[in-house]
Amino acid sequence: MNEPLDSRETPAGDGTGYTLEGTMLEICSCGSPCPCFIGEDPHGGECFGVIAFHLEHGRIGDVDVSGRTVVNIAHIPGNALSGGWRSVLVVDDGAADVQYDALVNAFSGRLGGGLADLAGLVGELVDVRRATVRHAVDNADGRFEVEGIVEAQLQPIQSSPDGTTATLYDSAFTTVKGAPAYLGKSRHYRVTLPDADMNWSFEGRNTIQTAWRMEHAG
Repeated sequence: MNEPLDSRETPAGDGTGYTLEGTMLEICSCGSPCPCFIGEDPHGGECFGVIAFHLEHGRIGDVDVSGRTVVNIAHIPGNALSGGWRSVLVVDDGAADVQYDALVNAFSGRLGGGLADLAGLVGELVDVRRATVRHAVDNADGRFEVEGIVEAQLQPIQSSPDGTTATLYDSAFTTVKGAPAYLGKSRHYRVTLPDADMNWSFEGRNTIQTAWRMEHAG
């Protein structure tokens, strides 16, 4: 059962700072590469996306959140940087309660910093919930699943004769200067979330994966 949003407003450890590092994976309805990623308008005027933050290393206050994954499922009604997103936030169900509370506080913007800027793009946070997340994607190649909600099989775009995956650098959503964003396409991509009025399915559309880091002293 999902908790009311206001029940999650609990302190994250002994402070409000955070240091988070891992990967950001974007899967969406745009053609590849996604124009939203470089600050342009989405293909078709709106974007139906999933953004997954897999934290290889992370601390929020005194809470270690290494190994956890946070997923933003979003309908973006126009230019991504103009806001107005309608979102559902998912924390992987391997998170202990203290990790869950810390991650929800950080990614909903309550702790400030760059995550508050990101959360500020969301016009309506429909729900926050737990689910099993299976994240087996490397350089835009592999499978991503939020059990019962998201299914995606991804393949990289290999644009050179030697099979090197195509990359993009220093985009509007880059958080690690100089790190490559690996470009790919979805073999299939489906979101099934009827209670939030989020149901869509696409094939052969954008996926991007890049290194991601966010720090805030609190």
